[in-house]
Amino acid sequence: MEAAATAGPTVVNKETLHNLTDFGREVLESMEDFVRTDVIKMLKPVSKCWQPADYLPVPESEDFLDQVAILRERSKSLPIDYLVVLVGDMVTEEALPTYMNMLNTLDVVEDETGASLTPWAYWTRHWTAEENRHGDVLNKYLYLTGRVDLRKVEVTIQNLIGKGMDPKTDNNPYLGFIYTSFQERATKISHGHTASQALKYGDEILGKICGSISADESRHEIAYTKIVDEIFRLDPSGAILGFANMMRKQIVMPAHWMDDDEHDTKNGRSLFKDFSSVAERLGVYTAMDYAGIMEHLIKRWDVENRRGLTAEAEEAQDYVCSLPPRIRKLGERAAGRKQASKPVHGKFSWVFDTPVLLHGTST
Repeated sequence: MEAAATAGPTVVNKETLHNLTDFGREVLESMEDFVRTDVIKMLKPVSKCWQPADYLPVPESEDFLDQVAILRERSKSLPIDYLVVLVGDMVTEEALPTYMNMLNTLDVVEDETGASLTPWAYWTRHWTAEENRHGDVLNKYLYLTGRVDLRKVEVTIQNLIGKGMDPKTDNNPYLGFIYTSFQERATKISHGHTASQALKYGDEILGKICGSISADESRHEIAYTKIVDEIFRLDPSGAILGFANMMRKQIVMPAHWMDDDEHDTKNGRSLFKDFSSVAERLGVYTAMDYAGIMEHLIKRWDVENRRGLTAEAEEAQDYVCSLPPRIRKLGERAAGRKQASKPVHGKFSWVFDTPVLLHGTST
């Protein structure tokens, strides 16, 4: 589902920040042992983690250039629109400093020193270390293909990190961990689909890369949903209110401020929205996926069957549970309109300004 992207950072109403209740603070402070025993175990020892070098030509080998030539030949089967989506996914992963920063703005769970020994801080640093491999391997792989304008991609990455992101979590861990639960599942789905398509196009190594990233995202999703599981156990009304809060704002994608300094001017449209349109058309990430994630989380957290809630939380419960069917209907209508529309193309600097079909039927 395309997020409501803005042209850039906006002024924040400071009154909405740091809205975690005193009881919510007590809940999170009480969860340190839970994080230590149930969440940190979702990390893998470094010795058992894959590394980018496992999937790339070996630079110290005598046949390194031959390995690169094989990679480049194999990558020729990848369509331009698929490359646009892969670059967009890579740019999103490369903005990792922003995501670590976001977690460290959340009240109670932040890493106050940068090397804090609290379970929350330990989790954030090691989650970041695992995530760091994702952008790294995709960046190197795309560089070796020779099929993307890497300087334009690098400009996009630098701009995105510089602009940051506003996930609308208000420095509130309840909202923050609902957001990360949603996003980890979204990236699992997206990378899973790019893996399947890479295999379809005959690039087995790229399929393994995207599949390995998707598997990491799946473990991370489990960890974050476990955190929200525990919040629901300790404060079900507060958890449901947080869930409804995030859904009313919509889940903005991490890269919603991506900018290559060219696309908006040349095409008159947002780079992120055009990238999202291509991803939706290829079935990499769609409005149906957005609705499906909501349905999954509602079921996972047993939102519909929660009892003993405050009156406000009961209203939030009804709202959240009613959303997925509405989102599906809106998504189906939007997809139908796009499919029936005249072909709309956009030029992406990432692929040397090659026009790419955004939506409509190509003729």
